[in-house]
Amino acid sequence: MNIFLYELKAYRKSTLIWTGALVALVILFMSMFPSISKEIDEFKKLLEGFPEGVRKALGIQVESIGSLNGFYSYVFLYITLCGAIQAMNLGVSISSKEIREKTADFLLTKPVTRTKILGSKLLAALTSLSFTNIVYIFFAIMIANLVKVEAFSLYVFLLISLTLLFTQLMMFAIGIFIAVIFPKLKSVITVSLGVVFAFFLIGMVAATEEASRYFTPFKYFDYTYIMKQERYEWSFLFVGLILFTISLAVSFIIYNKKDIHTV
Repeated sequence: MNIFLYELKAYRKSTLIWTGALVALVILFMSMFPSISKEIDEFKKLLEGFPEGVRKALGIQVESIGSLNGFYSYVFLYITLCGAIQAMNLGVSISSKEIREKTADFLLTKPVTRTKILGSKLLAALTSLSFTNIVYIFFAIMIANLVKVEAFSLYVFLLISLTLLFTQLMMFAIGIFIAVIFPKLKSVITVSLGVVFAFFLIGMVAATEEASRYFTPFKYFDYTYIMKQERYEWSFLFVGLILFTISLAVSFIIYNKKDIHTV
């Protein structure tokens, strides 16, 4: 429990900053909706001028962008991008921090198992991500009700919003896996940005091919499908769960068996 509380406190400032940034983004983007909805015909004509491949890569659905959920699904892609960086940064940090700061010998000589150490770190990180998502969704719903010009489906809005947490969990698990494989990372933020943007770019390419969507967590959730069917695509949800589980399981196995270099 002491490790859990220590880690929670250590990432408190970072969690608050990222949470504030995500809230600021949703307020900024959604505050544009009333103005755009008044001139939606002109806005649609502008978007129709983009090549279809570009529209798919950017997640633009011309037919639905005039609705609140349609507009939200478009801007939400960039909110998810920021949330993914937060999660990846957190995942890479928690299992490599002691190696980078050369305090591994202090931690590992304590009467606790490596499983408990990594498990406590994992629980603290998941608590931080959960806090971010709870606060984000609260403010997102509030701003959506303030800027709406007509009734919208709150259920669909929540389905879209919850994909932030699911994407973060996958990125977080991948981050932990990277950190246990390459513990001597010199710059966490550089690695986090590189990996996240690589997945994001793959997602832009994968937008045109269904099978390619499995290669990036950014495309596991099709917002157009969610708005029409009011549910997730179970095949991608299942693959995401497998990715999360395997990444964590392998990370625990490697962390428990590998030599930890100390000072």
